Amino acid sequence: MVDKLSEVVGSRHVLTDPEVVAGFATDWTGRFTGSARLVVRPADRDEVAGVLRVCQKLGVAVVPQGGNTGLVGGGIPYQGEAVLSLTRLTYLGPVDPVTRQVTAGAGVTLTALAAHAAEAGMDFAIDIASRDSATVGGLVATNAGGLRVLRWGSMRDQVVDVEGVLANGEVVGRVVGLPKDSTGYDLAGSLVGSEGTLAVVTAARLRLIPAFRERATATLAFDRTEDAVAAIGALRVLPSLTSAEVFYDDGLRLVCAHRQVAPPFAESYPVYLLVECAADVDPTESLGEIVETLQGLRDSALAVDESSRRTLWTHREAHAEAINALGPPLKLDVGVPPALAAEFEREVRSIVTEVAPTATLVLFGHLAEGNFHVNVVGAGDSELELTDRVLRAAAAKGGTISAEHGVGVAKARWLELTRSPVERALYRAVKHAWDPDGLLNPGVLVAGSAT
Repeated sequence: MVDKLSEVVGSRHVLTDPEVVAGFATDWTGRFTGSARLVVRPADRDEVAGVLRVCQKLGVAVVPQGGNTGLVGGGIPYQGEAVLSLTRLTYLGPVDPVTRQVTAGAGVTLTALAAHAAEAGMDFAIDIASRDSATVGGLVATNAGGLRVLRWGSMRDQVVDVEGVLANGEVVGRVVGLPKDSTGYDLAGSLVGSEGTLAVVTAARLRLIPAFRERATATLAFDRTEDAVAAIGALRVLPSLTSAEVFYDDGLRLVCAHRQVAPPFAESYPVYLLVECAADVDPTESLGEIVETLQGLRDSALAVDESSRRTLWTHREAHAEAINALGPPLKLDVGVPPALAAEFEREVRSIVTEVAPTATLVLFGHLAEGNFHVNVVGAGDSELELTDRVLRAAAAKGGTISAEHGVGVAKARWLELTRSPVERALYRAVKHAWDPDGLLNPGVLVAGSAT
């Protein structure tokens, strides 16, 4: 197998050293660990196709992998599969100023994509804390959300078309960037959020947004999540509103200690809402006018320069790394209707107190979408019960078991909570149509949990 793959990508891009391969078989949180037969690093679509043809002929399952920043174990080999690392697919096409589109290879990082767009006076809508490592292929595969969904939507809303390679090596999709095309089924849409189970994403044609010159960033303090939710409703009148991120005092104290940064206020408050507006004209005054009217507001901190703006964002963005420093966390990415967010927050706290009273719970997330990241460290043998109860609580409120991280292997057994038997049967039928031998990312999304 090694010889055949070496003919396709070159021998130095077929990795077999156990110590090197092990790095591709563990996610960054340390929670998901498996074993890989080897790692293959193709440079372009044709090499991806060649690798898949070899693997199909030999009956070897393949796990596509980008920056390995996923949080549900969806890009990790568990049964000795071959890892198909796509980080060398770094092609970036010219920005089209008419359609405001660009073609990016699956291995392009989010940071590189944003910098490329900026050179043309534009920006990319998706922004997440792992921007330096997360890749376009992974963003497409998981339908990533992040910090600016409130204004621009998730990854699905940014994708014009997707180029992918089926398990048998055949290529599907075009990335020519037609503004209009109404010929049949939306194959690109099927690949967004498919978590590598249908085809290997090799490139995407993406929409760009304006690069706004002015930003206004503020942290707002409240006593209750209800007040923060109501504040978002009031702030929605601002067309420049881009982000509304919630976190709590326990998480803020953890971040400040971990990063050695000062908190936004001299006094502590239970709930914090980080908001940002972006426009061509300074939105500070319009933001301030709305903030002055907010009910339940205890205090506010407005960034006066870029340095203070970055500090405010650090309070929110450094949550994941600060939590991970405590130990591998149980991470649950759930969403409920925003009107029920406060009720759900209280319920989650009650569940953790009851099931794992000595564990550390840290909540944060994208409050405008009712999306909470539930992080629990030190739950031990209670993790399975915690997962079950939190996911059932979200589903009972008409929510989702995954708002933006995907299902992966971590939540596959709970998919029935939010997808009917008919829908799950359709998932399996779609999987079989695209990948009849089940060679792509086995155990993820439609096939239950890996063992």
